[in-house]
Amino acid sequence: MARSPFEWIDEQARARRRAGLVRTLRPRPADSALLDLAGNDYLGLARHPEVTEAAARAARAWGGGATGSRLVSGSTELHAELERELAAFCGFESALVFSSGYAANLAAVTALAPHGSLVVSDAGNHASLIDGCRLARGVTQVVAHADPEAVRKALETRAQDSRTGPAIVVSDTVFSVDGDAAPLAELAAVCRESGAALVLDDAHGLGVLGDGGRGAAWAAGLAGAPDVVTTVTLSKSLGSQGGAVLGPAHVIDHLVNAARTFIFDTGLAPAAAGAALAALRLLRREPERAARARAVATALHERLTAAGLEAVRPDAAVVSVRAPSPERALRWAADCRTAGLAVGCFRPPSVPDGISRLRLTARADLTDGQVERAVAVIIAARR
Repeated sequence: MARSPFEWIDEQARARRRAGLVRTLRPRPADSALLDLAGNDYLGLARHPEVTEAAARAARAWGGGATGSRLVSGSTELHAELERELAAFCGFESALVFSSGYAANLAAVTALAPHGSLVVSDAGNHASLIDGCRLARGVTQVVAHADPEAVRKALETRAQDSRTGPAIVVSDTVFSVDGDAAPLAELAAVCRESGAALVLDDAHGLGVLGDGGRGAAWAAGLAGAPDVVTTVTLSKSLGSQGGAVLGPAHVIDHLVNAARTFIFDTGLAPAAAGAALAALRLLRREPERAARARAVATALHERLTAAGLEAVRPDAAVVSVRAPSPERALRWAADCRTAGLAVGCFRPPSVPDGISRLRLTARADLTDGQVERAVAVIIAARR
């Protein structure tokens, strides 16, 4: 009998087990008793009655799914309403909603980097931006993390090579591993020196940064700029699912006609669109939620570092705590879970620097008592 064509998969599985890097699914019940610092529900809106009722109402009105791609039957009045309000809230001229933030990032990068273009990508960017660079038809140059001078040199090299195609600089606004923020004002200045566009993934900034949670681009004074495009996810601060690209109207029109993850993907489910719209309106009504999420992140960081743990100072709502090894990180997270606390566990290859860590996500709805309890569990589990 011939060897299995998938034998290589078994070899890779054995290698992962030896390295302590096996990933497993852990379905959670609807009524989990765990204190959750692992999910991305930054504003505590995923289970808010207004949000869940809006999702149910949209499903009853429009059905369980979008029924097709946005250009066929998948665009509803609800999608258009969400796009208008999202663009207005974040300060951009136009918006386009996708089935996920991942799809939005793929669309933005691939549609804005044609043949002959240069894509300058931060080394710490999210996997969706990295995959967008891989699929784009331009040439990608990866530069040092959060380093505007490295971006300037990459763009200068393009000028010296006499490239005639466009150039875009691609960066997270808040990096998902350590929670540090990109130097947006400096990046924008560098881009404008050479006429490059700036494409920002604001997945971890929307709802947390800027006036009332309007995002990192707003906070940096870049919202609505003609040379800036921002992507967001609806699955974090807005407690729903999906993604969007925000930018000048002519750029959004281009995506409608050129972005494959928009043209060929089924539209966002109406329930998700309804939930995101309700969450956006709730945030607009209660802007203090953004400040509370940041305050919780700061409190977690201060208490953990005071206890001697190595934690990165958060610029938004992500708090990263370094671990000695992948195995120790996994055990640390497991011991936290046993004690009633869910935390994220990031290990290679998910971390660009190869350093394993616990990843904590602050939530605006956490009480001071819950913050103290979480800190106590993390410290005890580390010992």
